[in-house]
Amino acid sequence: MEKAKIIVIDDEESMCRFMQIMLQKEGYEVTSTVSSKEALEEIKNKNYDLVIADLMMPEMNGLELLSRAKSISPDINFIVMTAYASVDTAIEALKKGAFDYITKPFKVDEIKIAIKKSLEQKKIAEENINLKRQLKKEFGLHNLIGNSPEIIQLKKLVERVAETDSTVLIQGESGTGKELVAKAIHQLSHRVDQPFITINCAALPESLLESELFGHIKGSFTGAVRDKEGLFQVADQGTFFMDEIGVTSPTIQVKLLRVLEEKQFTPVGSTKPVDVDVRLIAATNTNLEEEVKLGNFRSDLYYRLNVIPIHIPPLRERKGDTEILIRYFIKKYCDKLGVLEKGISSEAISSLVSYPWPGNVRELENTLERAVLLTSGEIIDLNSLTQNIVENKPLGFIRSTQPEIPALESIEKAYIFWVLNQTGWQKTKAAQILGIDASTLYRKIERYNLKEK
Repeated sequence: MEKAKIIVIDDEESMCRFMQIMLQKEGYEVTSTVSSKEALEEIKNKNYDLVIADLMMPEMNGLELLSRAKSISPDINFIVMTAYASVDTAIEALKKGAFDYITKPFKVDEIKIAIKKSLEQKKIAEENINLKRQLKKEFGLHNLIGNSPEIIQLKKLVERVAETDSTVLIQGESGTGKELVAKAIHQLSHRVDQPFITINCAALPESLLESELFGHIKGSFTGAVRDKEGLFQVADQGTFFMDEIGVTSPTIQVKLLRVLEEKQFTPVGSTKPVDVDVRLIAATNTNLEEEVKLGNFRSDLYYRLNVIPIHIPPLRERKGDTEILIRYFIKKYCDKLGVLEKGISSEAISSLVSYPWPGNVRELENTLERAVLLTSGEIIDLNSLTQNIVENKPLGFIRSTQPEIPALESIEKAYIFWVLNQTGWQKTKAAQILGIDASTLYRKIERYNLKEK
């Protein structure tokens, strides 16, 4: 077992020698000095468990030494000794973080007991910290299901990233679990006890999105009947997850850049900047680098966001995790319904594993929630699954024997795609031709999964 490390500081050299000899006999690793400044250097360079210091010293008194030592090593324990005992100095020492207070002359047994209690308390505190760290780690990663090499690598990356405050850009197809990864980073970070705020940028028009992000002051626009805090302000000291950041307008991109560079923003209608300390995690299912080349996304913002890139592989690229996820979701929804856990036939598993899952984990989860709900027996089989999954044909590729009149949605999708191609995928120009806002066009591109050929 490693010896506890103790440093003794007293302006009387004889006291230092006595304490060093006595404590070494007790099995401790002891350093002693008559200089408070030397003691601080020692504390900077070595991980001590306990400081024992005289209160009245010419170079620096014990209370000042206590404060400065705690600023260097907050977890270090402190015992103060003095011949000038008073209730006031005892209380002040304890308020500044001393573990105990001993008056000279003291009995040897008295100092031994105080040291033993101090080290036991420190050991318990360290064990609690380690336990909390382990629980936080397990809780933070428990939703990242799978043991494929890709997921194991992803979990390791999340753990490393969580220790920093750097901005993260998560890229992956819809349904891969970008928000789960963002939550895991937050849960494993030092910001875990602070807010975790999320927003889907594609879900709001530009004018409303700006107000949601940065807030507004009363009277700044029609309907602004009172001041409103923006989500960046709500997320102060915590983590802000912005999904589908690629659809944001140039105006919002400029404001986001300022938040990242200067840690401040200005609410809509205000001239007074607001300081904020937020860890930003952004996500997108589009190729932002390509959007930068096309002039749809600011290059300076992209480089600010892409400090730590994380790519989440689609489910079809980690087939080994599909069966694990199947059983996980069956248990989840059986527990939710309060029924005994259902089994699943080998034929159903085979169909689910071989299906390409264009909607990724989200589509698989929805499929299994439906199967659990609709299966009256104890076994989920092929009858519990939809036709396209059984036939291994993603929706959109199933052919009907009867000719169909195209739905309005299909016509809109085809027309938007045609206009985009006609404009060379210049989205601002295409939006003008279509007579819709650019943000609306971005949402429709995502909804219809339109991609430039």
